[in-house]
Amino acid sequence: MTTEPVLSIEDLTVTLGTRRGPARAVAGVDWSVGRGETFALVGESGSGKSMSVLAATGLAPRSASITGRVRLLGEDLTAMPADRRRRMRGRHIGFVFQDPMTSLNPVLTVGRQVAEAGEEHLGLSRAQARERAVELLDLVGIPSARQRIDAYPHQFSGGMRQRVVIAMALACEPDLLIADEPTTALDVTTQAQIIELVADLQRRLGTAVVWITHDLGVVAGIADTVAVMYGGRIVEQGQVDDVFASPAHPYTRALLAARPDPAHAGGDLPAIPGAPPSPLDLPAGCAFWPRCPVRGDARCETELPPLTEVGPGHRVRTFYPGRTA
Repeated sequence: MTTEPVLSIEDLTVTLGTRRGPARAVAGVDWSVGRGETFALVGESGSGKSMSVLAATGLAPRSASITGRVRLLGEDLTAMPADRRRRMRGRHIGFVFQDPMTSLNPVLTVGRQVAEAGEEHLGLSRAQARERAVELLDLVGIPSARQRIDAYPHQFSGGMRQRVVIAMALACEPDLLIADEPTTALDVTTQAQIIELVADLQRRLGTAVVWITHDLGVVAGIADTVAVMYGGRIVEQGQVDDVFASPAHPYTRALLAARPDPAHAGGDLPAIPGAPPSPLDLPAGCAFWPRCPVRGDARCETELPPLTEVGPGHRVRTFYPGRTA
């Protein structure tokens, strides 16, 4: 039986007001994630992956003009008052960002910061929230949690600080966890520990997870579904196994080719020539055509390719699905 998505986004468009004019950061994006599922958004910096999630959850800059429909647990976030949206976000969505020090207050103990959500959104007393904080710190693998609850963020390593942020995100047992490049600033060993921690917590709590990353190698091991973004649009989307086995868009193939390969250590990694387009000056047609190794006729420059289904649930935005150079 198919259950209603925890979060669904329909035709989401985000335009930012800048000194140089309007910048279209996201254009007509559709995706959803269900309970217990992991949905990955992949792309280079500036592709629109983070902005689409921030806009969907009400955290976009004030200069942003947003259209489309966003539903959280069946309720339309775009239609509800700001204070109601804030309560929904605090109670039902947890956030883990790239740098834990931007999420932690350096002058408050980690225990106080973990406990705040329980007091604010669950109505716990200070003593109850503190005990809950101990449980959460223990859950995310902080050694001697009861003894370290009164420590400050600077007294923890980078990996331990990220575990504290995850504990904060899980304080209200949210239905949705958004992880925006949560392992980029960490060493490889700690990255693996954080990825496994999130996967284990998801198995235990049934949380829906949106994982935002530029690293397709991470996606392979954690996600059920993946969407590849470029120039503010989804250019390929499908089940992870399908996209990895049969990448149909040249940008997806280029990202896969750029993954480090231990078997060929020491050589140069394949690189995508050129640079991503500016949201202030997007091409009229396919945003990837200036960098595309398989671009064809003038349509690529002047017409936007439609999303075409190349397999069950596997869609791609190109006039030449599967074509290789």
